Amino acid sequence: MKPIFAPFARPLYVMSKPIGSACNLACDYCYYLEKANLYKQSPKQVMSDELLEKFISQYIGSQTMPEVLFTWHGGETLMRPLSFYKKVVELQKRYAGGRRIDNCIQTNGTLLTDEWCEFFRENNWLVGVSIDGPQEFHDEYRRNRQGRPSFIKVMQGINLLKKHDVEWNGMAVVNDYNADYPVEFYQFFKEIGCRYIQFAPIVERIFRHADGRHLATPLQPGDKLADFSVTPEQWGNFLCTLFDEWIKEDVGTYFIQLFDSTLANWVGEQPGVCSLAKTCGHAGVLEFNGDVYSCDHFVFPEFKLGNIHEKTLVEMMYSERQQAFGQDKQQALPKQCRECEFLFACNGECPKNRFAVTKDGEPGLNYLCKGYHQFFAHVAPYMDFMKRELLSGRPPANVMQAIREGKI
Repeated sequence: MKPIFAPFARPLYVMSKPIGSACNLACDYCYYLEKANLYKQSPKQVMSDELLEKFISQYIGSQTMPEVLFTWHGGETLMRPLSFYKKVVELQKRYAGGRRIDNCIQTNGTLLTDEWCEFFRENNWLVGVSIDGPQEFHDEYRRNRQGRPSFIKVMQGINLLKKHDVEWNGMAVVNDYNADYPVEFYQFFKEIGCRYIQFAPIVERIFRHADGRHLATPLQPGDKLADFSVTPEQWGNFLCTLFDEWIKEDVGTYFIQLFDSTLANWVGEQPGVCSLAKTCGHAGVLEFNGDVYSCDHFVFPEFKLGNIHEKTLVEMMYSERQQAFGQDKQQALPKQCRECEFLFACNGECPKNRFAVTKDGEPGLNYLCKGYHQFFAHVAPYMDFMKRELLSGRPPANVMQAIREGKI
């Protein structure tokens, strides 16, 4: 039987970029800074109040669920004044229509103040902080435009969040440098009290564009990797070592997004990260001028869906073009992936990384495939155990006792 396609069955999700790609840092591996070259005709790349209201009213109105999640991303989001986000809350209340509104905002943490933290706490915003582990690792690539390190300012921001009891989590980029130190990496996050952590592998290819951009689009051929890219072997070793640390005593206490999503796929539930889902396409991006793109990692001219001043979010996000973009994640997989024992867990990972070729020479293989396969094979016995516990109504954290008793 052909599966029923029901795009309205899950929430429409559009990440907003109120400051465009502008940022007070200039991290070497940032994939978004160069997006400013797409908008050279707009020197002041900030979202207008008019566009903000149009977005908020449309976004809330387009939802089929009683809860609405807004995500504010950059660039550096806190380069917009606090008054902008107070306006956001005011407009959300005006257009909520009985729905529950939640907000999360991603920041590099360097501009946080007591005033910002009070606002986040009073309005129950979740704050994601980009930090790449201990100072030596973090400052390798995360510097400002003058080349000065940013770690100390980030930690000052995190301490302010903790002082004001703001809910926050950590987002760390795993690169060629810090990937070799997974234990030190993980211990750092535990030491600073970060219980929700996202580890994101950085993989970029170099391609010189006429407009000044230098990162390849997913459609462009070539395998010249940026120096900061993590290798498949590094990624696999990083995940396996990290998992071995976590599984011993931290299940149910520290939450690592990739591990949670892997377990979700193991039990047949929707994973919390789109890269491991069967299909994608339900999470778009709104730029400062109203342009809407298929995905945050596909902000390229060929993946622009339109502009909110000319089309509604529903028209763009549920268009045939965007639905095809999402379905391609599954349908464009090479034979090696379709026959892989871990297809259910990986689903080909993010399409932006599918520039490698299979052992048979077929294109479309994920560059990180070898690392993911190593990871899934390593964690399979533990995932099987936690799956059985969940399906029996018992906590998966029981896996720690089973390990201590030598049952796994």
